[in-house]
Amino acid sequence: MKHRFFPSYLPALVLLLLPLALCLLAGDASAAQSAGIKLPENPVPAYITLGILACSAVLFFTEVIPMPITALLVPVALVLTKVLSSKVAFSFFGDPTVVLFMAMFIVGEGTFVTGFADKIGNLAMRVSHGSQRLLLLSTMIAVGGLSIVLSNTGTVAVCLPMVIAMCLSSKIAPSKLLIPMAFASSLGGTISLVGTPPNGIINAMLDQTPGIQPFGFFEFGLIGVPLFLAGILYFAVIGHRFLPAARAGVQDLAGSAPAQARRTDKMWRAILVFVFVVVMMVTKLIPLTTAAVLGACLMVITKCMTMREAYRSVDWTTIFLFAGMLSMSAAMKDSGAAAIVAHAVVTKVSDPWILMLVCCSLTAIVTNFMSNTATAALMAPLAMPIAQATGISPLPIVMGIAISASACFLTPIATPPNTIVFGPGRYNFADYVKCGWPLQLIAILMCWLLIPLIWPFHP
Repeated sequence: MKHRFFPSYLPALVLLLLPLALCLLAGDASAAQSAGIKLPENPVPAYITLGILACSAVLFFTEVIPMPITALLVPVALVLTKVLSSKVAFSFFGDPTVVLFMAMFIVGEGTFVTGFADKIGNLAMRVSHGSQRLLLLSTMIAVGGLSIVLSNTGTVAVCLPMVIAMCLSSKIAPSKLLIPMAFASSLGGTISLVGTPPNGIINAMLDQTPGIQPFGFFEFGLIGVPLFLAGILYFAVIGHRFLPAARAGVQDLAGSAPAQARRTDKMWRAILVFVFVVVMMVTKLIPLTTAAVLGACLMVITKCMTMREAYRSVDWTTIFLFAGMLSMSAAMKDSGAAAIVAHAVVTKVSDPWILMLVCCSLTAIVTNFMSNTATAALMAPLAMPIAQATGISPLPIVMGIAISASACFLTPIATPPNTIVFGPGRYNFADYVKCGWPLQLIAILMCWLLIPLIWPFHP
């Protein structure tokens, strides 16, 4: 695939350049220029950050060096160029989401070694009659449905061991199900206020804006449901063809030891621990990360697994990739690099339809390399005053930003669900681009065309 790089990724490159091309076509807008948008006084760190981002993107795509090493070099480069301090750059290895990943890998392994995941996998195989397509669609529907009322990150973390067990029972490569599962969780999360963090960020900003009513709990579903259905239809018709086959090393996945080696006498303990973690995540009686860590500890305390098995169960590729690139997200925000890019694009637009398309496209592209929560927090204050200055309602613009910040499919670092499945699926960076760019384009076009019909520019 690497030697056919350009033809395979030409559509993705077009997507990346779309916001800049729209800028040139849109012309100047004096109202936008008076919106009071602040840029960094010293732009040098911002340009350095963009340069490091470009270099890391090339290394990710070409895999000249292993991806975890590229991710680890990102905070190193940011420190050496004095964009971030060493304390800040490496602090993300203790980020709650990183800890959540580690803990849920251990909880998931506990369900494997006791045989619980095997039973779920065998049940799913019987229900789907061994059909890969039916298994894919039922997985997407189940995970997406759970993500409506749960955190999409927590949903994927909980469902991962079960889906891998289904793959092992059905003799289907996990790479055929895990990316669709991650994408479904992101799309399902767009349906409600609590499904994905950007929705909450946007509503909090609207709540602080005089004269504007925040969106209702399920009001996001007016665009979220069509997007979710479009995602399922995409994978049912053509998306499944873009998913990679099994790669060397997939047999080393957690839980792939022969079934006869399972500690089935400890299965009920593992079930109780697993149910406890899920209930705590659903009810939020305990914070997400705390519940996961407690569950991981209980798996060892109850002798469902050994410490050696707990150490081995953590997928370090996922940990290094996510933690390393969180430093890039901080650098993009703190150096002003993201603001420079957003300002250069958004402030040149006056037509509401073009502004809508630019905001959705730019949000999606930036989020593929930056925290979706941070992107929503950056783009909404940037676009809202421009919308108000040009005399249009900010509601369609901020809704487009909220949905586009979650519907991101081009990279494994775009969203936590994308990152969680990266290691277990034995994916590479290009796999996300190959099967994600059509869905990314579909999501952008649907947001652009449908949102203004639901929330008009001129109510």
